[in-house]
Amino acid sequence: MNTKQRIKCADGFTMSVQASIGHYCSPRMTGLGFYDAYEVGYPSEEEPLLVPHAEDTSRPTETVYGWVPVQVIVDVIAKHGGVVGTDEEEK
Repeated sequence: MNTKQRIKCADGFTMSVQASIGHYCSPRMTGLGFYDAYEVGYPSEEEPLLVPHAEDTSRPTETVYGWVPVQVIVDVIAKHGGVVGTDEEEK
């Protein structure tokens, strides 16, 4: 069983936000403190702000979103009431 932490927003919305050499981020490197764009994965519901970055638009909650600019992530978090913690999901 693999456990992943996801950002949890005030309204219950969750998403994974990651960056490393193995993710769709910019720059595509591991261990940096800040990235221009991140990989977002498996949001708990379809989020229109993320859709332009979807790998598979037909499955909005079962796909990854590559090279999502920081400002889009900030806007998504604000839209959903801000970060209240993390949500551990078993995969």
